Amino acid sequence: MRRVSSPRNLSGDNTGGGPAVPYLPLSSDDGTAQDASIGSLVKDAAQHVSTLVRAEVELIKSEAVGEVKKAFKGSLFFVVAGVIALYSSFFFFFFLGELISVWLPRWAGFGIVFLLMLLTAGFAAYLGLRKWKRVRKPQRSIDSLKDTAEVLRHRRPSAAEETDSAAAH
Repeated sequence: MRRVSSPRNLSGDNTGGGPAVPYLPLSSDDGTAQDASIGSLVKDAAQHVSTLVRAEVELIKSEAVGEVKKAFKGSLFFVVAGVIALYSSFFFFFFLGELISVWLPRWAGFGIVFLLMLLTAGFAAYLGLRKWKRVRKPQRSIDSLKDTAEVLRHRRPSAAEETDSAAAH
């Protein structure tokens, strides 16, 4: 069986943007299907299933890559919005300091805003530390690696056995 791209891709109309995906023809090109033995039909069926699975995997990959690219481009706008909001917060805190300075001296207004910012940062750091302490090591993966190392250690000949076998030759 010849692996080719879809007829649309062969004509140069590859508007999907991804790589050419192999496909299965619905009928045989050479007309030998009537004379084929059961063994060759099973072989062809297995080959068609294999090609179909590979084509499906390739289609999934090409669609996923396209969607990830769109999501990445969309997330860039969120990053820009976050950066602008972060820089704009300076003006909000400056405004808050000036607003407090209406009732108190200017230095006290900005001092209160500074303390509020420090308290907020400290509270966020406290919450982050609590979340950080809840992170545990991947115990199942560690146990699995230890088991694998133990099995491989028993399968590998010891250094003494290697020197004995080398000396015997």
